[in-house]
Amino acid sequence: MSNKLDNPSIQGTNKDLHVSPSRAEFSQENYLLQQLLQQQMNQQHHQSGVINLAELLRAIWAGKFTIIIICFVFTLASIAFALSKPNIYKASAILAPASEDGGPGGMAALAGQFGGLASMAGINLGGGGGVDKTALALEIIKSRSFIEKFIKKHHLLVPIMAAEGWDITSNTLVLNAKLYNLQSKKWVREVKSPKKPEPSKWEAYKVFLDLLSVSQDKTTSMVTIEIEYYSPQLAKLWLTWLIADINEFMRDQDQKEAQVSIDYLRKQLLTIQVSNMETVFYQLIEEQTKNMMLTQVKPEYVLKTIDPPQVPEVKAKPKRALIVILGIMLGGVLSILIVLVRYFTKTKTKAKTNTNAKPNDKESSN
Repeated sequence: MSNKLDNPSIQGTNKDLHVSPSRAEFSQENYLLQQLLQQQMNQQHHQSGVINLAELLRAIWAGKFTIIIICFVFTLASIAFALSKPNIYKASAILAPASEDGGPGGMAALAGQFGGLASMAGINLGGGGGVDKTALALEIIKSRSFIEKFIKKHHLLVPIMAAEGWDITSNTLVLNAKLYNLQSKKWVREVKSPKKPEPSKWEAYKVFLDLLSVSQDKTTSMVTIEIEYYSPQLAKLWLTWLIADINEFMRDQDQKEAQVSIDYLRKQLLTIQVSNMETVFYQLIEEQTKNMMLTQVKPEYVLKTIDPPQVPEVKAKPKRALIVILGIMLGGVLSILIVLVRYFTKTKTKAKTNTNAKPNDKESSN
């Protein structure tokens, strides 16, 4: 008995055997606690990475009054904006390419028949296919020089650059007093140099080009020309003038070209050395004379009216209902974003506060 008590190794062994069960229980509890904490951390991380739909709905419902107020403000603003925009009317016309009997085709036939003899005499009759007059006319309509002449001819500078609406009751244009003084008939707009109070030709051209729309159907070759303006009567009148002016412009151009060709052929006829070429020149003169006659006979020289311009009775724009709907949708989306940002910002701030408070509680308890 005494030997067992005196032996230190045996005492230490007995002591260790007595303490080991409590250490095992403590380590097992610690392991379970670590597993539980790890599971909670993983769950929090998963919840922070994936937005719960129910949480979104709760956040939206919590901020319903903010959403209603913002949508109401946007609705009022969109209604006011839609009502402030003046009505725009669109006049349109459908045109067809005029027939070109005996025009370029006759010259092409002569060039193919007598081109060799004419080249021997030093005369160029031209090639075969000429320029499409319809395509050329459509490009001229949109050209700067033609539109500038059109504006000057019909005195459209003030209606184009100074008008801001149309009075239905008096059937008159509403002019902006800050741009044009109707009493003194002078431009009073304030602009920076090098611009002047009176708009330039380039400015008027750009504005008128925005009012004008020209298109051609590739399958039917039908041409559609449209003009948008505050006044339906003026839109129809301008479109009528535009169609007449482009036909007149193309007719004048062909008349000048035909007359120049006839004068040139007559001069060359006096100096001709080859007897067989006289027939060629006489046929060329006859062809150009026929072209001259066609320009004087056909009032619609290039573009023939199928559906003439009419005074529009229904406005083309603005689409006020669409403006209000888009305004409400924009307000709804913006208000929901604001509510969600505020909600998740508060949630994150509260989570950080709780996280910082837990270590303090542990320290105070210790």
